[in-house]
Amino acid sequence: MSLNTDLYEQDFFRWTQTTAALIRAGKWQDVDVDAVAEELESLGKRERRELGSRLQVLVIHLLKWRFQPSERSGSWRSTIWGQRTEILALRDDSPSLRQQLPAMLARRYPRARVQAAAETGLPEETLPQACPWTTQQLVDADFWPDG
Repeated sequence: MSLNTDLYEQDFFRWTQTTAALIRAGKWQDVDVDAVAEELESLGKRERRELGSRLQVLVIHLLKWRFQPSERSGSWRSTIWGQRTEILALRDDSPSLRQQLPAMLARRYPRARVQAAAETGLPEETLPQACPWTTQQLVDADFWPDG
């Protein structure tokens, strides 16, 4: 096992710094290629998970906004605005994720629905079975579902 491989297993932070230095120095023979590939894949998955998570939080708050209009607050508005901003930033940083948004929404909506029902105390049946909004509407700063 090389020093770089040992570091990956023993001290991840040090491994990142050492690997970056090896790459910059052109010492490719000392780089643990499998570990680098694994970490790169992990970064992509992390970006996708973050986008899905932010989409879910956005949908939860839009459901609450739509189905509990008497409870609307600046906090809900702020959360909706913040999630939209971050979703757009993630999408702009990784344009290939844009095409995954509809599938993410389809996967995340049932969880968002259950959580919104739990947070509002509304029966799940009150909330639509399928997301009533498009991904474009979700990120549109001017879109606020009426209730």
